[in-house]
Amino acid sequence: MKTLAATLAAAALLAAAATAPARAQDDGALVSFEVMKPDVALRLAQGALERCRDEGAQIAVAVVDRFGVLQVVLRDRYAGAHTPETARRKAWTAVSFRNDTLALAEVAKPGGEAYGANFIEDALMLGGGVPVEAAGSIVGGVGVSGAPGGALDDACARAGIEAVMDDLAF
Repeated sequence: MKTLAATLAAAALLAAAATAPARAQDDGALVSFEVMKPDVALRLAQGALERCRDEGAQIAVAVVDRFGVLQVVLRDRYAGAHTPETARRKAWTAVSFRNDTLALAEVAKPGGEAYGANFIEDALMLGGGVPVEAAGSIVGGVGVSGAPGGALDDACARAGIEAVMDDLAF
C-alpha cells in the first residue's frame, strides 16, 4: 500500500508541475493557443523519417497537437507493427509531461523520483518523444519508434522539428 501511495504522490507532483505555468497566465475567461497546421506536422514527420532512413533505421513517427491529439502518423515500410502506437504514446507523453521522453526515462527508472509516472495510462517513458515549441509555448509533440535505441529515436524526432523550425518561428 505504501508503494501505491508513493506512486500516486509522484504522479500528482508531475501533474502539478506540468500545469504550473498555465496557472500563472490565468487572467481572463478565455484562453488562446497555437497549434501546428497539418501540413507543418506532416513535414515534421517526413523530416524525422528521412533522418532515421539516413541512419539506416526503419521507424514510425507520430505528431500530436499540444493536447496530445494525433495529427500525423507515418510508418516506414519495414518498421515493426508496434511502432506507430509506440510513437504516438511517446509524442503524447512529451506534450503531457512537457519534457522529452529521453530525460523522463531517466527519472522514471525503478527507484527514481518519477517512477510512478510509468503507471499513468498511455505514458511511455522511452526516448524518442519531444515537445515541439514555438515562441516559448508547446504547440505539439513528436514521437519516433523503431530505431535501435531511444537516443536515435530522439535524434530523429529533433531532426523533424529542425526541418520545420523556420515555420514555427513567429
